[in-house]
Amino acid sequence: MTLKRSILLIVLLLLIDQISKVYIKTHFTLQESVKVFEWFQIFFIENDGMAWGTKISDFISFIDDRTAKVCLTLFRVVAIFGIGYWLYDATKKKASKILILAITLIFAGAMGNIIDSVFYGVLFSDSYGQLATFLPETGGYDTLLHGKVVDMLYFPLWKGDLPDWIPFYGGEHFIFFNPVFNIADMAISTGFIMLIVFNKRAFPKKGVNE
Repeated sequence: MTLKRSILLIVLLLLIDQISKVYIKTHFTLQESVKVFEWFQIFFIENDGMAWGTKISDFISFIDDRTAKVCLTLFRVVAIFGIGYWLYDATKKKASKILILAITLIFAGAMGNIIDSVFYGVLFSDSYGQLATFLPETGGYDTLLHGKVVDMLYFPLWKGDLPDWIPFYGGEHFIFFNPVFNIADMAISTGFIMLIVFNKRAFPKKGVNE
């Protein structure tokens, strides 16, 4: 897999990711949902932290949320340069196709969420009780580096009360699968899963055919 093909795939994934996010942002109010199937909904939420809404300030109490948000966004920006170099180096050395594809997916997903984190705060108005507008005259809902990531894919595959005999959680209402995510998250997760499942093919030992 060449660097040119990787770049084309990255551009395609970014377009799909950003088009879906802009559509949701400008056609849904926050927390609005549409049931597509019993097990799949379009559910608009915004995430200003890491996976599942986790924040750096949840672990480091002396850092306030806004400072933590900037630190997280800057870390993502620095990380994307590292991933980009990894992709360039892998294609230059003609590494395994599995490895190059996995890095490509991770890069595209990370870049998609970085765009939200860096720019969405100044590009859109807020979505609380209203449809967001692009480039509002009164300014965006926050400043540069304080944007929130748009999530919308929700797969509540099973809902029900857990049996009483289950330790700690018995009798509680449970939803599987509960996280809400986006196309960029899917790309990142797929890339990491590929590296784990196809580890030997992604990192073949010297002298062993791919």
